[in-house]
Formats: sequence, structure tokens, C-alpha cells
Amino acid sequence: MAETKPVERPLSPHLQIYRPQLTSITSILTRITGNALIVAALLIVWWLLAASTSDAYFALADAVVTSWFGDLVLSLSVWAVWYHYLAGLRHLYFDAGKGMDIPTAEKLGWGCIIGSVVLTVITLLLV
Repeated sequence: MAETKPVERPLSPHLQIYRPQLTSITSILTRITGNALIVAALLIVWWLLAASTSDAYFALADAVVTSWFGDLVLSLSVWAVWYHYLAGLRHLYFDAGKGMDIPTAEKLGWGCIIGSVVLTVITLLLV
């Protein structure tokens, strides 16, 4: 019978060798913001349902939503909405087959990050 010898294969480079790139970070951030917006939506739905339930339950929900934690979650949600929106526009641009070269993709990534911060500040100042 033939003797089998285990094949020596290299390990996956993972994070020891791989340097995160802006395009991968913005892609991951798009997924994170999308999921974080679900949490914010649940918080708002809970607040609305509490308003229709009872005064005491609404007082509890309103205390949470208007606390420092609620303010932080909702403020970060405004940023997440703007970031997710701009990243979606960038993705549509990529789907059209444009901006696929690395310098343009990186500029669009920085545009999403900086644009979302600027739009968030403007939104929070207008509220």
C-alpha cells in the first residue's frame, strides 16, 4: 500500500502579513453601520410602542431614549445613516463599472468617511 505523506501548505496570512486597506475598512464599516441601524430602529420602535402602552411604561422608555446613552446611540445613528447612504452611492458608482482603480476607490472611501462626519455635524446643528 502506498504511504501518504502530509502536504506542507503555507498557513493563511491573515493579520500577521495582511495590512488592512481603506477599501476593505470602508466595506466592513458599511456592514457594521447597517446592522447598528437595526439596533437604533428597535430603540425607536420600543419608544413608540411604549407611548401607546401606558404612561408609566412610556416614562421608562423616554428616560432611556433621552438619557446620555440614548443621545449617544441616536447621534451615532445619524452618522451611520449618512455613512451608509454615501457608501450606497459609492457602491452604485462601482456597479456602473466606474471608479474601480485603487486611487479613485480610496478617494471615494475618504469621501464617504469625511462626508458622513460633515453631514452628521450639519444635521445635529440643525436639530
